[in-house]
Amino acid sequence: MSRPRTKFAPYIEALKAISTRTGSPLPSLVLSFAILHEFTAIAPLAGFFLGARTLGVGDRIVQQVAQPLSDPDSVYGNLAREKCRQWVDEGGKWAQRVGTRYGVFGFEKQSKNDRTRAGQEDAVIVDGALSSRLAGDAANAILAYGLTKALLPVRIGLSLYFAPAFSRGVVEPLRLTLLRVFRRS
Repeated sequence: MSRPRTKFAPYIEALKAISTRTGSPLPSLVLSFAILHEFTAIAPLAGFFLGARTLGVGDRIVQQVAQPLSDPDSVYGNLAREKCRQWVDEGGKWAQRVGTRYGVFGFEKQSKNDRTRAGQEDAVIVDGALSSRLAGDAANAILAYGLTKALLPVRIGLSLYFAPAFSRGVVEPLRLTLLRVFRRS
């Protein structure tokens, strides 16, 4: 008797087809995608941060995006602007969280208790406007975060495209080597 179809059945079948076609085991393929997806997030994040820092544009761009809308009747402009403002808001929270944890982006390093106690008192973005303490590296980090989020469809496509080759060239040889080492022990 066959199992009932779940809502994930089409995806599982597609993954199995890719696995068969590329010659990569499915778990290795999934791990390869995950590694590449994270790499395609970290590399642009660092690149955009360094680029914004070098050009000194983080403050101006983030300030421009965080400003209220000038033409409230422009539907498409509002949708794009709102999405950008959402990314700036998320980027502000991310920069604050990372900054206070590691003492970077112009934030002082805080213990875990201090970070939870402070909460939103020290927010970078308040009511859609940038706080006065946002400057330099924090703005560059927010800009880098937003640009990396905007690249999500490209990052997913690249990760999917390169996952089979990464699986065959890196993950599988590493897995087989580890299996041989532990089988000898």
